[in-house]
Amino acid sequence: MVRNDAQVRIEHDSMGELQVPSDALWGAQTQRAVENFPISGQPMPRGFIEALGLIKASAAEVNGRLKLLDAAVAKAIVEAGQRVADGEFDAHFPIDVFQTGSGTSSNMNANEVIAHLASNSRRRVHPNDHVNLGQSSNDVIPTAIRVSATVACARDLLPALKHLQATITRKGRSLAKYTKTGRTHLMDAMPVSFAQEFGAWASQLDSARMRIEDALVRLRRLPIGGTAVGTGINAHPRFGEQMAKAVGRRAGVRFEPAADRFEGIASQDDAVELSGQLNALAVALMKIANDLRWMNSGPLAGLGEIELPALQPGSSIMPGKVNPVIPEAVAMVCAQVMGHHTAITVAGQSGNFQLNVMLPLIAYDLLDSIGLLSNVTRLLADRAIAGLEVRRDRVREALDRNPILVTALNPVIGYEKAAAIAKRAYKEGRPVLDVAAEETGMPRDRLRRLLDPAALTEGGIREGMSGGG
Repeated sequence: MVRNDAQVRIEHDSMGELQVPSDALWGAQTQRAVENFPISGQPMPRGFIEALGLIKASAAEVNGRLKLLDAAVAKAIVEAGQRVADGEFDAHFPIDVFQTGSGTSSNMNANEVIAHLASNSRRRVHPNDHVNLGQSSNDVIPTAIRVSATVACARDLLPALKHLQATITRKGRSLAKYTKTGRTHLMDAMPVSFAQEFGAWASQLDSARMRIEDALVRLRRLPIGGTAVGTGINAHPRFGEQMAKAVGRRAGVRFEPAADRFEGIASQDDAVELSGQLNALAVALMKIANDLRWMNSGPLAGLGEIELPALQPGSSIMPGKVNPVIPEAVAMVCAQVMGHHTAITVAGQSGNFQLNVMLPLIAYDLLDSIGLLSNVTRLLADRAIAGLEVRRDRVREALDRNPILVTALNPVIGYEKAAAIAKRAYKEGRPVLDVAAEETGMPRDRLRRLLDPAALTEGGIREGMSGGG
């Protein structure tokens, strides 16, 4: 449908003229992409647009310093680019995620919006000649992926992970005096303390954090300055090095120039690596969420070891039902992140010769994974872990009737006799202590010491074979 003259203006690019909405800050190339890619209705994420704004502002700053750009033009681009980074004009970045594989459309979207903002009646700023000076979409978009993902990890994910780890550690320490039945194969096993169980979760998260930080060491290397294929054609020889510093200052995160810009443009292995570590974090969070769901199950017909905070009614038909909604949300986020990692893996290997051609997909899925994990880890900490309570009587009852406690008697009476006690205790539904006293004739005080669940969490050998019995 052709709009009337009041609704549109005429813009042109190297392919000719076309109509653009009169209130749009973008130009012809952005409009072509809007018309060419009506696919998902999902624009590029906020963090990616922020990175584009930071890159364009930094490029103008560096080019002005290198005397390649008029000082007034450079200043105007810097100011406009920073405003884009700050989120003032997100509505003017409408291009679909599923677009040209290099992300050229998004790069030109940024160039056109910033050029429009930087121009005035005395000065016309050109999107290619000025805003894109010393750059190519082929080095801007891979750089924007690295900048946006690194910033999102530093600003959101790593602090959220540390918060969850600290919350779990604090809660575990507060429950250190409580011992529960351990489980392997979902079957009763030797006892553990709540502090030990929670401590394992905290250690998982600490390992995940360190893996992410290690991946960021490689993601911080920016290929900007390589321009079209890595050679740096049309860019000042010092442009890339100065850009890494300038972007870092604006983002508040340290970056460095890529040692091999050909690698940084042709491949996205570092983005795939980070995605892999996010996938590993999702595996850890899924394990923690499922443990919580099992421990909370019941409250009568399940394990019923803990009570998670009651956040909302759990059923539209069953009054009084309350569900573990936060762990369920965590599990769904983890499933999504695992799916994103598969997509990023496929996208990462889709580089042909000097350029990867699934860059927008990598950017979107990587940032979505980081954002989802950042948000849900804080929810897990604040709305599940921090407020959970132990059902002490239920835990103690199950522990007293756990036939596996007899394992502690192995060094004293041998495996075969211990197995017979365990089977009888289970069959008769009686405490192991009572059956062991009848079967061995050992004093109850000694048996109580040998079968003390809290002491058993400390490991070691309680008494050797020479102890008799």
